[in-house]
Amino acid sequence: MGAFYETIPQNLITWILQQKVFWIASAPLLPSGHINISPKGGSYFGILNPQTFWYVDLTGSGVETLSHLQEPGNGRITVLFNAFEGAPKIVRLWGTGEVLEYGTEKYVDFVKKNEVETVAGTRAVVVVHVHQVGSSCGFSMPFYDFKAFRPTLNEFFEKRVRAEEEGNKKDGIENYWAFKNSESMDGLPGMRRGVETRKRENITPIKKMVGPYALDVRPRPNSTRENLLQAGIVLLAFCLGVIAQYGWWYLYPQTQRQVCQA
Repeated sequence: MGAFYETIPQNLITWILQQKVFWIASAPLLPSGHINISPKGGSYFGILNPQTFWYVDLTGSGVETLSHLQEPGNGRITVLFNAFEGAPKIVRLWGTGEVLEYGTEKYVDFVKKNEVETVAGTRAVVVVHVHQVGSSCGFSMPFYDFKAFRPTLNEFFEKRVRAEEEGNKKDGIENYWAFKNSESMDGLPGMRRGVETRKRENITPIKKMVGPYALDVRPRPNSTRENLLQAGIVLLAFCLGVIAQYGWWYLYPQTQRQVCQA
């Protein structure tokens, strides 16, 4: 049944590298923030050593994982693999994720050193520093036959990158990152490159949530002032309560003397 390890065993390394799809789970620190689970398909991942897993993060309409990993004090991530053929198996990798964003020195060095295959629309390499590995039965998982990877995403962003190279900023990849990848659904900063482009080009990011459960965890400029104001109101209410509770002990005798003298 279930087994846990501090590092990825060699037999699981071999099995993981044979998989065609996996899932990534992350969440913001705010308790009311939204937990995210993203499927990842393709051969764009690898294992550097028993404690380090990495994958190429391709551009999509959301940017939840990158936002959560880059949130100060966060970085939590879980990677999930399922067996859809052969013996049943579920494997989880728990750890902290490091975002190597496209165009940065760390990104360039990692891709070159590890001969990582990147495609049009690659926005980052995520390096997962694993501190716990879990393997369980997966007896309820169905069998599936793999046919092929979908080419749609790669073809879509090939057009975006080509537009960028031809000077068509409107349909280019940079504006796409600014519009859809600069903020998470809870308002956390997403791709730093997207945030910079959004500010420089004055682009309004897409609204990703509607209704009463749409959150905005971004710190407001007046948050400190508002906190002080709220603290002052609480203190004032406390003082008025004390006066209302005990003040009549001092006021009543004086009022009684005034009545007697009259």
